[in-house]
Amino acid sequence: MSPPLNHIQTSPNPPQSADVVVIGGGIIGVFAAYYMARRGISVALVEKGRIGAEQSSRNWGWCRQQNRDARELPMATKSIGLWEQFAAESGEDTGFRRCGLLYLSNDDAELTRWSSWCEFAKTAGVATQILSGRQATRQGHFTGRAWKGGVLAPTDGTADPRKAAPAVAAALMKLGGSVHQRCSARGIELQGGRVSGVVTEAGTIKTKTVVLAGGAWASSFCRQLGIRFPQASIRQSILSVSPVEDRLPHALYTTGVSATRRNDGSYALAISGRARVDVTPQQLRFAAQFVPMFAKRWRSLLPGGLEGIRGGHETLSRWRLDAPTPMERVRILDPRPDMAAVKETYRRAVELLPELGEAKINHSWAGFVDSTPDGVPGIGEVESVPGFILAAGFSGHGFGIGPGAGHLVADLATGAQPIVDPVPYRPSRFSSSAWGKVADF
Repeated sequence: MSPPLNHIQTSPNPPQSADVVVIGGGIIGVFAAYYMARRGISVALVEKGRIGAEQSSRNWGWCRQQNRDARELPMATKSIGLWEQFAAESGEDTGFRRCGLLYLSNDDAELTRWSSWCEFAKTAGVATQILSGRQATRQGHFTGRAWKGGVLAPTDGTADPRKAAPAVAAALMKLGGSVHQRCSARGIELQGGRVSGVVTEAGTIKTKTVVLAGGAWASSFCRQLGIRFPQASIRQSILSVSPVEDRLPHALYTTGVSATRRNDGSYALAISGRARVDVTPQQLRFAAQFVPMFAKRWRSLLPGGLEGIRGGHETLSRWRLDAPTPMERVRILDPRPDMAAVKETYRRAVELLPELGEAKINHSWAGFVDSTPDGVPGIGEVESVPGFILAAGFSGHGFGIGPGAGHLVADLATGAQPIVDPVPYRPSRFSSSAWGKVADF
């Protein structure tokens, strides 16, 4: 079971119309809706389950610039400032703080990659510090080990996944936006080929613009419109341990295990990249496009089981708009954690950080990380369906860049100057057919 998620009260009855409807109450969806509401846009956000209950509350909570893909770095840099700005302007607490991120390594190849990235990052104005062996060992004194080197990212930080999305949704409602939990969007109505409404289980909302921020459900939802969005999910497991004294770093990465301190003194522990691949019909459909990524990560990806099929988020079926959909049958994706991975993560953590030997495992959980073939999200209007804006496929990087991604979506929806160049994120890059109709199979 994952740690308790902050709960907010919302209306069960969506409006009859809105300027924009956002589908999905994860970190991307709530920030997109928030930034639109700040501009006086009437926005309704519908969420099939609870705000932030899927991957947005099941991640590490890192808000980093360090080691970002070059295409994501501008958005990551903007997001760091936006996390702070949100707290100042809304009064809501996401748990964000610039605590700094510490990376330690004894692997020469890894240190070379980090050094090269830091040289590149200088050109983008990102401040990171390469650590020599002596500096890394001093920074990592709590491990009792000698280290060959590392990186200190002092301006990066963390936010609390249990608080963040609910806090943004609360701020959205203060601005007059409406939020509706347990209100699944079943599909989109079109008129003259463009968006004219969103059909929900509680009725149709008339609108000319819809944002799909559906996380692991996005590809299956797109399929209902004949839109081809290649997406595959992997199941990652995390655990948390009871609070320990504040003598350990707030955020530490090593190849063996990583640790993140929460505001209550507990630590979330995980092995970076370690995951199970649960085969689903959708994953098989897009297998050819994901072979390069999976091949690159074969050492850390293990065969999974039936969790993906049980979840129903990667179905190839078409559903009716006047009957319950898979999203209503599974309100919240809550896959079983890989207990072998949980035990190994805890063993490695205690070996690396002996102080954690005093702590007890109090939660373990899993989440589906939705990925694209190139590991960068698809953000932008789908050319074949005017008025339909996609914001999905964040590949495990979405939480930290949530504010920047939400701001960009709001810019695209309102015709404002984009906060970052939107071209690298354009959804059409995934298909030579430029998002044309797909075969019904």
